[in-house]
Amino acid sequence: MTATLETIEREALRLPAEARAFLADRLLSSLGEEVLTEVDAAWIAEAEKRYTQFKSGERKPVSAPDVFKEADRILG
Repeated sequence: MTATLETIEREALRLPAEARAFLADRLLSSLGEEVLTEVDAAWIAEAEKRYTQFKSGERKPVSAPDVFKEADRILG
């Protein structure tokens, strides 16, 4: 392993679990030959924007029970 890769690994392992999961997903996705559609790219951009807002305190977290309750309300 190169020094650069070791540095990246060390820094990545210091991230919170959610950020590591997001990074892992992005890295694994990059191994496939799938080309992102415009819709995929838009969802990724929106997720990244919301995560940045959450990290800055601009966006508040919503509990899973509240999310499911709202989904039931909308779909019910």
